[in-house]
Amino acid sequence: MVILNTERLQLRRFEPEDLAHLYALYRDPEIRKYYPDGTRTLAETKEELDWFLQGHPRHPELGLWATIERSSGEFLGRCGLLPWHIQGRDEVELAFMIKKERWREGFATEASHGIIKHAHQVLGLRRLVCLVMPGNAASAGVAQKVGMSFEREFEDEYGSSGLYALALPAL
Repeated sequence: MVILNTERLQLRRFEPEDLAHLYALYRDPEIRKYYPDGTRTLAETKEELDWFLQGHPRHPELGLWATIERSSGEFLGRCGLLPWHIQGRDEVELAFMIKKERWREGFATEASHGIIKHAHQVLGLRRLVCLVMPGNAASAGVAQKVGMSFEREFEDEYGSSGLYALALPAL
């Protein structure tokens, strides 16, 4: 099921056949450098994919979606929206992960713009955040390119993160 299209990308729900592509992302230490749980095994990736296939039990409209290049059909990564509870506040994170062979082509920024539009116009969300681990200049750059501003540092069970935020106007 297609969630949204941008000029070059299609974001769709994951399918069981996406396991090998997702595992290629999750086992790469360079891609997973700024994720607190590091790389993932095939079994851990399958478990996460199974969770994606079921959808979030309380927020089925949110999730991480397969990110596909429309012109070639190539699996580029996974991007989407995740619910969090951060320091007493419910938040929705704009998340993106693109395979490293396609970094610096603007796909994370393009996907993020499309997701923001979807979050605002379709889901009626009023605020989005990006959680960026210290040292992850590329993700901080994407957050800023799509209009987010650094709000604060915070600590949780995963360690330290910067929280970038974007307020969306009422519809």
